[in-house]
Amino acid sequence: MQTLIQIASFLIDTLGTLYLLAILLRFMLQLARADFYNPMSQVIVKLTNPLLIPFRRIIPGLWGIDFAAIVLALVFHALVLELLIFVGSGQIALSLLIIAWSFIGNALFMITIYLISLIIMAIASFIAPYSANPILMLIRQMNEPLLKPIRRFIPPAGGMDFSVLFASIGLVVIQMVLVGIANGVRAPLHFMLGWFL
Repeated sequence: MQTLIQIASFLIDTLGTLYLLAILLRFMLQLARADFYNPMSQVIVKLTNPLLIPFRRIIPGLWGIDFAAIVLALVFHALVLELLIFVGSGQIALSLLIIAWSFIGNALFMITIYLISLIIMAIASFIAPYSANPILMLIRQMNEPLLKPIRRFIPPAGGMDFSVLFASIGLVVIQMVLVGIANGVRAPLHFMLGWFL
């Protein structure tokens, strides 16, 4: 019985994490005005449209922000957490607590996505600085709004762009603050973020 619970939790966690990743990537790429016609963008759009389109009928976007994607990410995260807790313990968690956990979990997940993409960008700048690979192009576009303000204060020097380093430091500090808050509200960070934390 315990083995079945572990298998079910693993499958729910893995599939839930992958789909949540797609939802958050769609939101982050739209926020950055990334190339909609990039092949990777199209894959993300096709994966998320079935759930996102009904949310868009109810929740409009404002100021270029896709609020429907944010709400979908929160609702989806909350449902997966609820399902994981139910499979693991047979209990239902308090709804307000689940919403708080989902909010913190999504924020931490987005920071993790940014950190991983910045590491990929840094490595690619040494290995293939002028690559036209669709994934690398999308990563550059997604990170540009994050890096552009830093470059105003710390311009590239000697062919080295330090904005990636300072953005990563800032993101890690924010991540530490959020993990502290998550621990304060006893958020189960091993769910959904177990791969990354």
